Amino acid sequence: MPLRSRAIFLKFSRDNLSRRNTESEVFDDGTNTFFWRAHTVTVLFILTCVLVYVTLLEETPQDTTYNTKRGIVASILVFLCFGVTQAKDGPFTRPHPAYWRFWLCVSVVYELFLIFVLFQTVRDGRQFMKYIDPKLGVALPERDYGGNCLIYDPGNTTDPWHNIWDKMDGFVPAHFLGWYIKTLVIRDWWMCMIISVMFEFLEYSLEHQLPNFSECWWDHWIMDVLVCNGLGIYAGMKTLGWLSMKPYQWQGLWNIPTYKGKIKRMAFQFTPYSWVKFEWKPASNLRRWLAVLGIIFMFLLAELNTFYLKFVLWMPPEHYLVLLRLVFFVNVGGVAMREIYDFMDDPKFYRKLGQQAWLVAAITVTEFLIVVKYDPRTIMLPIPFFVTQCWFLGIVLILSWTLWRFFIRIQIPFSTICYVYRLILKLIKEKILINLHTMAHNDKAKRGLVILENFIQKIYKNIPYLRKYSL
Repeated sequence: MPLRSRAIFLKFSRDNLSRRNTESEVFDDGTNTFFWRAHTVTVLFILTCVLVYVTLLEETPQDTTYNTKRGIVASILVFLCFGVTQAKDGPFTRPHPAYWRFWLCVSVVYELFLIFVLFQTVRDGRQFMKYIDPKLGVALPERDYGGNCLIYDPGNTTDPWHNIWDKMDGFVPAHFLGWYIKTLVIRDWWMCMIISVMFEFLEYSLEHQLPNFSECWWDHWIMDVLVCNGLGIYAGMKTLGWLSMKPYQWQGLWNIPTYKGKIKRMAFQFTPYSWVKFEWKPASNLRRWLAVLGIIFMFLLAELNTFYLKFVLWMPPEHYLVLLRLVFFVNVGGVAMREIYDFMDDPKFYRKLGQQAWLVAAITVTEFLIVVKYDPRTIMLPIPFFVTQCWFLGIVLILSWTLWRFFIRIQIPFSTICYVYRLILKLIKEKILINLHTMAHNDKAKRGLVILENFIQKIYKNIPYLRKYSL
């Protein structure tokens, strides 16, 4: 075997071994029960019977608005029936592949709905929401969580802790549950903490646009980051540890002799079929680094869309459509993240981005475009100068580290770096320090120069790498 081919083969073997080490072993007796068999003909027969009933036996109401709504809903349901029975399976099989095919088709419907809203005028788009719920289409004030930020308010004699109780609404358990689920989706403690902290910085940066982002410092960093998000991430990591150690042994329900075993088997149907430990390794190569940055960016954009969409479409935070959107992302996010990880981890087998990941990215971008179109004035409000400086500094640091890690550091041999570093120390010692000695006019300055010279001499002599690459 040629040396190049042998090297490629060994690298591919190491990649496969690393991939296998992150996957759990699965035992399945292969029992194909009624629950798992395809029922395409049955679904088609039931659907046809329903359409025949509506056509021949049901009297059509003489209400144009009602018939329009019912026709749209019926069209969506027929498409969902087709998708559940015929769409391509994704990476998840529990509790049933049809369940994930259903959410894939819901993603298509939701994206088409967003495209429709995007192509309307601002007034028509907001008024269109009245067809979904007559209570919508009315401008709503945004709640400001800032104001008095005293944790203990002695001026309020009846309840000095009122500021804390005011912040304890339904979004506190929602924060915890949301980050618990996000941790199960991302499967990495560092990425979760980075996204959590970055979103708080985004709230600081954008509170001049949405009053809803204005919060007290302790609401940002204690209640959100440490308590709600931190506890959610901790509970999620503990669950991930249990899932990675759990034995995955599947047995047909009718092959289990005891009723207790059957009930346990039915409960475990709602756990994963197998488990893959995500090892993102963002610093391993440029492709993975850019992919991880893209994942973090899309996560933050989807989070911001939650607040901006309800602002531009005039939906109250407690409206069921806001909750349904969160439930939607909970179900599609896990599949999308697994498809992204597979696409990054094994590009030889997964040559294209998964269907659910593609749709989630398209939905996130379309939501943002709706926000830009429906309220460009709010989006274009000038960001405070010090906030712009902070973000500019952060972007420069990320770009600088990227260039150093994946371009400069790779192209310059380590021996050359050590040689240049030793040369700089020699120049400092023989040129700069000598000139400084001649310029020093008092004993204190001379003693300081001697200490500095001795320190450089120790570095010069005692670091093995520098001694190895001598001048």
